[in-house]
Amino acid sequence: MTAPIPRNILLLHCHDLGRFLGAYGIPTVVTPHLDALAAEAVVFETAFATAPHCSPARASLFTGTYPQTNGVLGLTHDPFGWDLKDPSTHLAHRLRSAGYRTELVGVHHESRVLPDDDVAARLGFDRVRSGGDRDTVVARTVEALDRFAASDGPFYLQSGFHEPHRTPSRRDRPGVMGFLGAAVEPDTSRGHTVPAHLRDDAGAREEIAELQGAVRHMDEGVGAVLRHLDALGLRDDTIVIFTTDHGLALPRAKCTLYDPGLEVALMMRVPGREPWRGNRVAPAVSHVDVVPTLLELTGLPLPPDLQGTSLVPVVEDGAPARTHTFGQLSHHIYYDPKRSVRTERYKLVANFSNAPRAMDPTQSWIRRSLPADLTGPTVETSPLLELYDLRHDPHERVDVADDPAHTEARASLAAALLDWMRATDDPLLTAEPLQRRHQDALAALTSSADLITPRAPTAVLPARPHTAADRPAPRERETA
Repeated sequence: MTAPIPRNILLLHCHDLGRFLGAYGIPTVVTPHLDALAAEAVVFETAFATAPHCSPARASLFTGTYPQTNGVLGLTHDPFGWDLKDPSTHLAHRLRSAGYRTELVGVHHESRVLPDDDVAARLGFDRVRSGGDRDTVVARTVEALDRFAASDGPFYLQSGFHEPHRTPSRRDRPGVMGFLGAAVEPDTSRGHTVPAHLRDDAGAREEIAELQGAVRHMDEGVGAVLRHLDALGLRDDTIVIFTTDHGLALPRAKCTLYDPGLEVALMMRVPGREPWRGNRVAPAVSHVDVVPTLLELTGLPLPPDLQGTSLVPVVEDGAPARTHTFGQLSHHIYYDPKRSVRTERYKLVANFSNAPRAMDPTQSWIRRSLPADLTGPTVETSPLLELYDLRHDPHERVDVADDPAHTEARASLAAALLDWMRATDDPLLTAEPLQRRHQDALAALTSSADLITPRAPTAVLPARPHTAADRPAPRERETA
């Protein structure tokens, strides 16, 4: 018997959440609505973004392609201005071409930030109303659902919450940007959960109290939307997805390729298909897998340009999931090119610049929380390659890249990473100018990969010629 095909898609997302939810084992955060959704959905326990910061991560989520391929290697708002090479690859464009009504509410940060009407025309939305706090996003989402319920045809509604992004507040001390904004209250009703990559001290607990309040605030908004979906009688005909862009906006998380920077909550409720109800999937998946999954669930063909794979066989047939998940960082507030590959056992990070090991994601001069592995007055420079044995070192504190016992693992991951970089036409393979550090990192990857036999020798490709028009404009410090 053929499984029923739900018509509608409601994709809810938020900023900077990681997996900081009760459904992912955080006991001190109050998230009853998302926990209830998780109980009715498939929860992907080991889901990862393709990038540890907003725009590249979202571009992958909504196109099913990696940042190197889709062109969003940095932030899309001014003065950065990165953009999708082909806006028609957005999920909304694909669905509208198949007869869907499409609308965006709240966060738009996956393509060049332009007036709403221009964004709609470029990405395939019938309507875009970007920005707004939680209550504005809820009100606009509810109004969109009312319109969709009163007319025929399937819909795709993409609603994004700003919270729990860091937001300026009059309650912040000078030099600090916390999580409170104007409407959030700190929440310690169940205590604190300080992530293992941070020192558990007074400063971290102050930040976590604010974060927990912001997550609770966002969860209430999700609950309001889902209640209205049910009240309109749309539950049984609507796929509901909830996810976030990347990891928490805390030191050694956001803006790093360590697991806390790339890990994401991802849950999907698919009515009428029993394997998608109350199920938990342990193998690793990537945000690039979301678009092909939604297309298959709605009975639509999978375009050949997608770089992710559908998760339907994984959920419904127990098929094996991906062997590798990949991450990349190129431009955030400064150019800091890194690439990573992860298996269930190991993580390899290649650093193509002499930048500090971790870019600061707090947008604050004063640090209230500190990395647990900070041993000196500053963060040391990145090594060429970092390798972590996740089985014995899940918090990625002991770099074993130069340990002879892990030579084979380093070689295997280096080969996989280079193959992925070639497959995505990664600009780091031919970046101009190839600075000494960049050349050294490519050489380290290549020599490690060549330890696998049999394998043809590899070489650094010659730099491609660039005109002045090809070069991106200088990027300044992030202002939002």
